[in-house]
Amino acid sequence: MAIVDQQTVKDLEFQEIRMLLMKACIGETARGRMEKLLPISRVKTLKQALGKLHELFQIKTEGHPFPRIDFEELSSEIKHLDILGSVLSEQSFQNILIASKLTNDLIYFFNKQEESFPMLCAEMEKVYCTEDLIKPIENVFNARGEVKDDASPALASIRKEIISLRRKIARLFNKEMKKFIDKGYLGDVKEAYLQNRRVLAVQSSHKRKITGSVQGHSKTGNLTYIEPQSVVSLNHELEMVHDDERKEVRKILSELTDEIRSQIHLVKSYQEILTNFDFLQAKVRVAIDLKCSMPSLVEGRELELYRAYHPLLWLKNKADSKQTKPQNLKLTSKSRMLVISGPNAGGKSITLKTVGLLQLMLQCGLMVPVHVNSRMGFFQHILTDIGDNQSIENQLSTYSYRLKRMKHFLDIATEKSLLLLDEFGTGSDPELGGALAEVFFEGLYGKGSFGIITTHYSNIKLKASELKQAINGSMLFDRDSLAPLFQLDIGQPGSSFTFEVATINGISPKLIASAKSRLDSKKVKMDQLIADLQKEKSRIQTLTNKQQKAEIAAKHAEHNFQMKLSKLEERDAAQAKLIEENNTLLHRGKKLESFIKQIDPKGKNKETLEEMKKYLLVERGKQMDIAKAKKLKESESLKRKKKPKVRPNQHLIKLGSTVKLINGKERGTVMELDKEYANVAFGVFKTRVKLNQLKFVK
Repeated sequence: MAIVDQQTVKDLEFQEIRMLLMKACIGETARGRMEKLLPISRVKTLKQALGKLHELFQIKTEGHPFPRIDFEELSSEIKHLDILGSVLSEQSFQNILIASKLTNDLIYFFNKQEESFPMLCAEMEKVYCTEDLIKPIENVFNARGEVKDDASPALASIRKEIISLRRKIARLFNKEMKKFIDKGYLGDVKEAYLQNRRVLAVQSSHKRKITGSVQGHSKTGNLTYIEPQSVVSLNHELEMVHDDERKEVRKILSELTDEIRSQIHLVKSYQEILTNFDFLQAKVRVAIDLKCSMPSLVEGRELELYRAYHPLLWLKNKADSKQTKPQNLKLTSKSRMLVISGPNAGGKSITLKTVGLLQLMLQCGLMVPVHVNSRMGFFQHILTDIGDNQSIENQLSTYSYRLKRMKHFLDIATEKSLLLLDEFGTGSDPELGGALAEVFFEGLYGKGSFGIITTHYSNIKLKASELKQAINGSMLFDRDSLAPLFQLDIGQPGSSFTFEVATINGISPKLIASAKSRLDSKKVKMDQLIADLQKEKSRIQTLTNKQQKAEIAAKHAEHNFQMKLSKLEERDAAQAKLIEENNTLLHRGKKLESFIKQIDPKGKNKETLEEMKKYLLVERGKQMDIAKAKKLKESESLKRKKKPKVRPNQHLIKLGSTVKLINGKERGTVMELDKEYANVAFGVFKTRVKLNQLKFVK
């Protein structure tokens, strides 16, 4: 069975992604492949496709001098070359010339690039650098794509004759025109061109005074276009020579076609390699436009998405100057079924569609709009049931359609399937439909499948909390206005806020009270409890965020204080050192001054000189001891720098780790990580923190 069916392609709006890709293609071959783009069925093949795509993405985004992929496809040329006796057109030769040069440029670019771009280099092994097609074509055509005069001796002779005839015709025509201008026979416009012939524009009242061949008349009839008799025979001769030229050009092109036909394997290889690059380049263009990256592809079943966007929603919001909220989501073998609940218009469906579309895009060999640290697995089936899919043709209601779809899922779902079920169980009596939905949920869970389910049914939420490998989630709402925050919260079910939303929309308290009285009191209390819990969690989260910001601000203030204190201490130490050095110099100066005063002008200075010598030796020894101590200190400092500075628990912190501030209580999740800093999400609040300020939890 295929990884997806046509209904899944429709549900996830994948055709819109195909359209974006098709617009980015140059030729029909790549466009055709994009139009039929489907998931790749083998992990190994998918890794190769993604590897080539990522290499070309790096080339395009890192500023490498890559050749411009712009060419005309060679499908028509290949068809003609397969027919013996056929002759290629002048444009076809230009297409082959451009393709040959472009392929050589690609080969030159990838030369000795095996380490940087191994997969694309392997792709280029299908072709080799050669001028076997370039030289023959350039021997025949000039830079403007015209057949050269010297393409053959016969053509050179013919074109010389054409030039000679044209000069004769021009000379005789100008002579005739001057004569009739002087006589006043011509109109305001003296001449014209009809049927590639130069003719005189004669006033119709004088047409019988001029000998020649009438070629036509003006619309008003005031002018008659006449070819002078003196050039008629020469023009006939020129036409005959032009016919000789056409025959000679065709002969030259026929011989050149035969030469190219002998190298048809090159033409076919150019077509294959260039259309492959067209296909890859279109994927790269769309990836750049959608701000995509390459997540890690794991062979097992896993979904770990960070900052994931729905690409079509992102494009729409961008056009409307609106912000798109990214989602973070994680499914593993221990939490493989996610049940999302909450009010309508809160983002449940778009979260589900985001996961499905991104998984489908990746398995089609495309990059996806997620953080580069995301991890995505490989699924044999992607199964969806989204939206209202009534079948008029088969006279099926929405619920009947969904039942048939559910039966299909129960028949084919395995532990390697990804299920995406929107508004699970709706379409029938709430109690009866809810009971049947619960049975379906247990059946799909028992298959070992991964899945995301959106629902309003309380029994489905309860069942998710009971099953070991299922989890609840809800879309966050503002606790006061109940406005959606479009942020997924994992861990607890969400309330539908049915009565709260009704109150905000102006429904009278009397009607709401009447509605509540018709329900099981336990159900009303449970829904109220969930709503209260969500409100309380939102309030606590707000307080936590404020506390977190305050803690971080305090840390920054403490850090700034320590920096200033350190600078002051350094300045005090420098000043003390300077005072000490000045005192030493002052002491030496006084000592030397005393020696000067002891010098005897009569030359009896032996004792003074000996004393001076001893003093200088002692001072010299002190200087050497200071230099030696300084050198030893520098050596020890260098050794300490070379030793890696290990911070407590730093080696344990990785992407997805649960951490907290060293002096804090709130736990957060590491979303991004580099050498010294981590981006940590404390609930909905995200901040950038130094690793040495974090403590590893799990």
